[in-house]
Amino acid sequence: MDLLALYMIFGFMIFLLIGMPVGIGIAAAGFLFGWMGFGDFLFNLVPSRIYGVVTKYEFLAIPLFVYMGVMLEKSRVAEDMLDVVGRLSGKLNGGMAVALIIVGVLMGASTGIVGATVVTLTLLTMPVLLRRNYDPGLSAGAICASGTLGQIIPPSLVLILLADIMGESVGTLFAAAMMPGLLLAGLYIGFILILGRLRPDLMPPIPAEERAQITGWALARKAVLAIAPPLLLVAGVLGTIIMGIAAPTEAAGVGAVLSILIAALYGRLTLSMIWEAAQGALRISAMIFFILIAAQVFSVAFRGLNGEDLVQDTLALLPGGETGALLFLMALLFVLGFFLEWIEISYIALPLLLPFFVAAGTDMVWLAALIALNLQTSFLTPPFGWALFFLKGAAPPGVTTAMIYRGVVPFIAIQVIALVLLFNFPGIATWLPQAIGW
Repeated sequence: MDLLALYMIFGFMIFLLIGMPVGIGIAAAGFLFGWMGFGDFLFNLVPSRIYGVVTKYEFLAIPLFVYMGVMLEKSRVAEDMLDVVGRLSGKLNGGMAVALIIVGVLMGASTGIVGATVVTLTLLTMPVLLRRNYDPGLSAGAICASGTLGQIIPPSLVLILLADIMGESVGTLFAAAMMPGLLLAGLYIGFILILGRLRPDLMPPIPAEERAQITGWALARKAVLAIAPPLLLVAGVLGTIIMGIAAPTEAAGVGAVLSILIAALYGRLTLSMIWEAAQGALRISAMIFFILIAAQVFSVAFRGLNGEDLVQDTLALLPGGETGALLFLMALLFVLGFFLEWIEISYIALPLLLPFFVAAGTDMVWLAALIALNLQTSFLTPPFGWALFFLKGAAPPGVTTAMIYRGVVPFIAIQVIALVLLFNFPGIATWLPQAIGW
């Protein structure tokens, strides 16, 4: 049985290498080796597991949050925010890059969709940054780093799925991820400001004559109109969750409605936009749920083949006990991020390793924050970082893949620094849930 569990893992890797879609590959590996291990009995177990996924009430938040993000992306909220924040910080070396990070925080807290955010920021800012003589690689790195903040800053699809995998409430993980997400954004901004002082030629400021076009009350009014609606949306969604007014699923419904109202407030709401947002949300949600359902087949087969015992025995042999196992998990997730997407890692690696940490009494809230921060690197690490693909597809022709890879390296290093800080200071993640009594 143990050998079949190992063969199933290797078989799934082979399916990926030959180009099989992830959802089909993980289900095929589960069915094949599960049937070899205990025959037709597998087919009696799988339907109940799938039924549990498609009827799980908390998962209603996924399509609702996705719809909220797609609607905001189509209403061009990011465009207005970026213009205002860029003008406010424009006299700084790297001011536009700082504006990118700030907008990434606001977009992450109101959309959480990496692809939409990265493409939007690329289309809006890359031509402008290149025209203002920003280094192409640094521009690409800042856009990718900013666009991926939505994976750690709530509301995040990563956190919703981690809550299901780890048996924690979504609201608790939202609260636990807030400070690590802001810490990461702060480290990005600090790096940009320091680099701007050391190498001002890489990030020149916005010319004074351009900044002088809108000043004073006109700029203040534009800032309020551009930033206030997204902030109200964030307060409406996260505030109702953290204060216990609504569960995450209900808060997601509130966010979806508020995103429509914001588009109407900007005067951009049309029936075609509502329909396109619904179609986009359907496609993204269908992809997520297909992998969720396929992963149940793999999970049932692996557990039936005594795979969990095999993994726990392996981790127990690592030096350092619980700490050594945690370091191994962090290293494994980081390496897998070079080749797999976060949802694949979440439903392949984590269910295999988590029982060991549950038995060891590890703080699951802290562990979830570590995992979420680690999974975020999978969007930036070459060769298969999805944020890199999104940016390359939307970037001007002169921006090469080599420039993009070079530009994201310092931001990956910053993510590792943030992960080390969170590993050594668990209170960064745990103090907010404790402060609000979760």
